[in-house]
Amino acid sequence: MAVFEFKGRSSEGKMIQGQLDAATSDAAANQLLGRGITPIALTPFVEKLSFSEKFERATNSGKVTSVELIMFCRQMHTITRAGIPLVKGLRGLSASLRNYALQQTINDLVERLETGAELSTAMRQHPKMFNNLVVSLVGVGENTGRLDIIFKQIAEYMERDHGTVRSIQTALRYPTMVMIVMAIALAVVNYKVIPAFAGMFAKFGAELPIYTRILIGISDFFVNFWWLVILVLAGGFAWIYHYIRTEEGSRVWGRKKLTAPIIGDIIERASLARYSRTFSLMLSAGLPLSTALELCARAIDNPYLGDKIRQIRAGVERGEGLYQTHLVSGMFTPLILQMISVGEESGQVDVLLTEVAVFYESEVEYEVKKLSDKIEPIIIIMMAGFVTVLALGIFLPMWEMLNIQK
Repeated sequence: MAVFEFKGRSSEGKMIQGQLDAATSDAAANQLLGRGITPIALTPFVEKLSFSEKFERATNSGKVTSVELIMFCRQMHTITRAGIPLVKGLRGLSASLRNYALQQTINDLVERLETGAELSTAMRQHPKMFNNLVVSLVGVGENTGRLDIIFKQIAEYMERDHGTVRSIQTALRYPTMVMIVMAIALAVVNYKVIPAFAGMFAKFGAELPIYTRILIGISDFFVNFWWLVILVLAGGFAWIYHYIRTEEGSRVWGRKKLTAPIIGDIIERASLARYSRTFSLMLSAGLPLSTALELCARAIDNPYLGDKIRQIRAGVERGEGLYQTHLVSGMFTPLILQMISVGEESGQVDVLLTEVAVFYESEVEYEVKKLSDKIEPIIIIMMAGFVTVLALGIFLPMWEMLNIQK
């Protein structure tokens, strides 16, 4: 299918112009005549692109953000609720998008749907854009005739998840900037300030305090071997990045994140909120317990917690109850375990898990608001320590020399 721009006159003689999809120019002209429009000009549509858009398309490097995926799910909810055929709705959606990568993905979905494939099957061919959770829920929606409700639930789930991540990023933005500025200041002091004072102290020939000699030694090493410092830092970061992408390293990193000072508790509660919300969503959609737990393990984005959820799944498959398996996992507080127990007894596990998710999300929101208050004293102490080291190592010898001269 191609896009054509047209100009024509209606039966009343009014000038009309616009765009339409058609296989050929003749097919486009027939469409216009069928609408009662006499075509005057009919040309293939040529999209005007900026340099960055041309580069993105040439390299196929476009990325799809979580906000764009949320909007896609919202629009799919509207399309399916209105009863618009999927192929027609997706074509219209593709034509209105600016993100080339998402547009190409939707065009591929349309082509697969036209060959008779189901939407979930077509989406499974794009794992980087649609994860197992989304694909499985869409499959459930197709089988139950609740595709519009499923897309709405997915959008709401992704919005909550995105909001939590953004809140944590916003809270960490200020301390991160302060740490970067302090690192830059430390580099400038070692490369410019301390060498200047060292030259001045050498002219006096006086014996320097141990603090000053240590600072001058560190500065000399930094000035003479700055390339080695950069090489070691870059190598260290590269090794860490590679290690945490391995199976063993990802599990170690997942466990370390949960025990990190200050933010570890927030990350843990945010992960458990995601687990509870995801599990509730899949149970309400009608997925089997074992399948739902496996998808939760993949969606939680923490291999360490993922292993614990798989242990819960193994217990469920052995015939154990949800309360017992969650208790053995050691992931949940007694209050949450009690809610799971009540939900299991009443047959409303999905409803109670939603309450658990709300509970964790409210705690995360509260802790994120207090995060800056917790970090600021640490930053102040670090800055005070930085100034104290400079005072002891640089200014104290200067005061002593001034006293000697007097």
